[in-house]
Amino acid sequence: MRMHWWPLALFVTACIGIDIFIFRQLARRGNRIWAWVHATASAVLMLSLVVMIWLIRQPDGGNGSFLAVMWLLWAFFTGYVPKVIGLLFYPLSRRLAVGVGAAVAAVMLWGALVTPRCIDVNEVTIHSDRLPEAFDGLRIVHFSDAHLGTYGNDTAIVSRFVDRINELDADVVCFTGDLVSRTSDEALPHRSVLSRLKARHGIYAVLGNHDYDDYVPGITQEQKMADRKALCQLEQTAGWQLLNDDHRYLVRGNDSIAIIGTENYGDPPFPIYGSFTRAYPTLRDSLFKVCLQHNPYAWRATVLKETNIDLMLAGHTHAMQFMLSCGSWRWSPAVWRYKEWGGLYDEGQQHLYVNIGMGMVGVPMRVGATPEITVITLKRKK
Repeated sequence: MRMHWWPLALFVTACIGIDIFIFRQLARRGNRIWAWVHATASAVLMLSLVVMIWLIRQPDGGNGSFLAVMWLLWAFFTGYVPKVIGLLFYPLSRRLAVGVGAAVAAVMLWGALVTPRCIDVNEVTIHSDRLPEAFDGLRIVHFSDAHLGTYGNDTAIVSRFVDRINELDADVVCFTGDLVSRTSDEALPHRSVLSRLKARHGIYAVLGNHDYDDYVPGITQEQKMADRKALCQLEQTAGWQLLNDDHRYLVRGNDSIAIIGTENYGDPPFPIYGSFTRAYPTLRDSLFKVCLQHNPYAWRATVLKETNIDLMLAGHTHAMQFMLSCGSWRWSPAVWRYKEWGGLYDEGQQHLYVNIGMGMVGVPMRVGATPEITVITLKRKK
């Protein structure tokens, strides 16, 4: 797991200042017992942060160590974010500050314990006059960013996700990368569950940035390549067609469409592994084309400029695991990094759908950003 140390250091400094302020306020009001209870709880949280940093700096300890880091980070932020937000209201009212802090803590608990176990199924219809008549009504079920290491050996959530996909009567199932967070071992407990996925015309997948072992410190390039090969083999033995800069044709009668898959297209400063021209050399031919690419950055960087790809499916953003919504309005801090961060986007006759994903990285919590399955129905425009 990569840590952004300077922001964390600034946040910790602010937290220590807040703890000192709360201790003094409690002591000044004669609540010395509560002052010391708070100080002890704060010391435990700081110790959890020290343990987390120590784990990060150790040689790779496998998925158990990775999960421990995630939950220690969640405990630290759940202990302090409510205090930081609550104290913003302290000048108005002490009770209001306590109430707001308690509400924030409850939201964070819900986001860790409840939301990741829920599923949103979003239905989208895309109309195109380039779609062959034979494919009118084709149902594509799209999911992304499983991050199976999130669940350890517990297959219940993944199994429920697979069952829900299978209920949706898919012609095609598409997965747009990040099956794991670090190494292929994370997927082993879930291999039989993943093999239960079904669709009339196949299951197609690409790799995401986390599928290249770039987040595992201290391993050689040869080890990375071997583990990537193991992950690819696992997906293929589950019955998935992995499109690493490759394509397939779907044929109905005399008509066909292309399913194109490109390896991950990292936005700067991250590496670009994929090549659209390797995946499909005739990118402006007359065929209707669906492209699987993990990172939505590729849509503006390449797809709109160099191709007439009709529909690109992507993931990657997770909506930063935080989303506010009301009716059709949605907002996420992901908008600060990605212009296209979640949902359907259109430019002329070209379309992009960004799925906000299933699993989690960093803090194991989703606030408002419920794990998503997308059902995309293709309709021929008359």
